[in-house]
Amino acid sequence: MKNFSFCNPTQIEFGDGKEKEIGQHLHHNGIKKVLLTYGSERIKKDGLFDTVVDSLKAHTIEYVELGGIVSNPLLSKVYEGVDAAKAHKVDAILSVGGGSVLDSSKAIAAGALYDGDVWDFFLGKSFITKALPIFDIITLAATGSEMNTGAVITNDKTHQKYFIQAQALYPKVSIINPKLQSSVTKEYLVYSASDVIAHCIEGYFTATTHPTLMSKQIEAIITTVMETTEKLIANPNDYTARAEFAWAATCALNGFTYVGTAGVSYPNHMIEHALSAICNVPHGAGLSIVMPAWMKWYYKNNEAQFKRFAKAIFGLDSAVEGIEALTTWFDKIGTPTKFSHFNIEEKTLPAIIDNATNNAIYFGMGEVYTKETITEILKQAL
Repeated sequence: MKNFSFCNPTQIEFGDGKEKEIGQHLHHNGIKKVLLTYGSERIKKDGLFDTVVDSLKAHTIEYVELGGIVSNPLLSKVYEGVDAAKAHKVDAILSVGGGSVLDSSKAIAAGALYDGDVWDFFLGKSFITKALPIFDIITLAATGSEMNTGAVITNDKTHQKYFIQAQALYPKVSIINPKLQSSVTKEYLVYSASDVIAHCIEGYFTATTHPTLMSKQIEAIITTVMETTEKLIANPNDYTARAEFAWAATCALNGFTYVGTAGVSYPNHMIEHALSAICNVPHGAGLSIVMPAWMKWYYKNNEAQFKRFAKAIFGLDSAVEGIEALTTWFDKIGTPTKFSHFNIEEKTLPAIIDNATNNAIYFGMGEVYTKETITEILKQAL
């Protein structure tokens, strides 16, 4: 195990009804006015918006609305949010929605205190040293954004899907009420399962140093996600399963599974960012297409860990059997493993490959993931 420093300052409020306390948490942190960000009008139809507003009013907190944030969130909406935050002089950002809403909120929080173009942070032209405080009520378990420093945004003009990370982007308080996630469709449930598993396997397979404790932690998260996904497909209102799924999603990317590791890379996310930037597929669905293809190409680089995965997750003996078993499980639950699921034809591959090749350079993996290598990987998914 390598030397490490670990600190995660996000306060998690987990459980039924916790969203009613958001005003109290904002008031405790001295917040007087928030930019209230969300996605679709669903939060107004199901009553969550009114619950949040009632809590804000009870603590005399003003709010400015910014709705319409989409899956695979766009830079143009971030710009709109930055302008609103500055114009209305808000004290904080309150995100009510899934990871796309929260990622947008993090970018807005950074941009609101910056005189330049917020995209500078994504290009590495400037670095985030401060941001407006971020609070959230998470309504979809997948990205782990509720307890980490990262955010991913797509530049809708250039089709670059890039990320930012900074200590200032840790949410102050994240509220996770599993009941709020019970209306998530089966489609997005299974895409979320794929997303969580991808967060787990990146370090698990690519790290040059990976402590046994971290391997066991990741295996526990993956098996929990698989078991609870099947339970939720059968009964979306299973609160216990929903709660365990939600917490597993948070733990997969809150930093703990990377403690003591070294040499981690993120090839699946690097390639998927190109896929969703070009074809606008849901992120988790793109990952379930990319993962088996990448695993088939990569496994001989760390065959012992792939064998461990096969045994721990599926009770099988070989690396190839483990890859096939994961692919079969993805097919079973209904998250795609081939481009054909989204009618993506081979003629579209060059644009995806070119984008991914640029991503590889951006991710610092250009020497390994050349255009030829990425082509070889993606052809596995045809």
